Amino acid sequence: MCSRHAGSKNCSKNSRLWLDRGALVVALAAIVTAAAPDCARSQPSFPLKPIHISIPYGAGGVGDLTVRLLAQKLTERTRQQVVVENRPGAGGLLSAKAVLEAPADGYTLALIGNGQAISMSLFKSRPYNVLTDFSFVSITALFEMLLAVRADSPLRTLADVVSAARKAPGKLNFGAVNPGSTQNLSAHLFKQLAELDISIIPYKTTPDLITAILRGDVDLAFDFYAGFQPVILDNKVRIVATSGEARNPLLPGVPTATESGFPQYVVTSWNGLASAAGLPTDVLAALNGQINAALMDPSLQATAAKLGIDARGSTAEEMRERMAADIRKWAAVIEKAGIEKQ
Repeated sequence: MCSRHAGSKNCSKNSRLWLDRGALVVALAAIVTAAAPDCARSQPSFPLKPIHISIPYGAGGVGDLTVRLLAQKLTERTRQQVVVENRPGAGGLLSAKAVLEAPADGYTLALIGNGQAISMSLFKSRPYNVLTDFSFVSITALFEMLLAVRADSPLRTLADVVSAARKAPGKLNFGAVNPGSTQNLSAHLFKQLAELDISIIPYKTTPDLITAILRGDVDLAFDFYAGFQPVILDNKVRIVATSGEARNPLLPGVPTATESGFPQYVVTSWNGLASAAGLPTDVLAALNGQINAALMDPSLQATAAKLGIDARGSTAEEMRERMAADIRKWAAVIEKAGIEKQ
């Protein structure tokens, strides 16, 4: 305030200074207030607590190992614990149920893949529709099929197998685990495409299958690299072809089925993560980004490669499209093979 002894000119000048300062304070306060919501939005809002991943397999399998590698990297990236929960049995229903009954908030995820695509046609009824009851997040891993013969087998190429089967209809046996599994249906698919008269013998486990091929009970066996790895390294079996789109980096000398004259025989098993339907778009984006980044980690890539796993992410829409395509593909194989629905 100006005193009575101050000149009117100075008084007016001081008043303007106080007014200018007051206006500046008000303006700054307004800027800070307006910026506060943007600042809050820039802070990570997901995840704020542990994430649980339910998988329909037992511990130690290739699907389980893939998820555990990913869970470790996601824990490191998000600083929130990512917990893997094994729920095998009931054709994957136990695992799916745990996720579908949980809130669609991104904290409870299911490992699903082409196994669920097969189930849509293998079972008479399912309590869920995999395409509509889940929010797809990202593919996490892909696995190609290996076609193996015993190391001393006279069948050295896939063409040799087909030729022998056609020369002696009904004589050759193919082997794979579990009727309705990807491995088993892959054998049926090759039989159909090559138009062969052969028997497909199911085995409960991969060790049972390996024993059968080493004993000579089956002429050609279908399984993943992780399953065959011990006998590949011991030179007890020979891989005559792989089912992927390109040669396996671990088996660079082995041609694909396409290279071997069967371009329609491309089989890639896969897994991915999904939530119950209704996952918010911002949470989906955060999850997808974290998963894809974690899958690119060099140490994860190196470990996965040694197991014959193609650790690779995707967009949510790419995962949905692959699921829909596999449902159509395996439905046709199951129908043509005359496999009875369970």
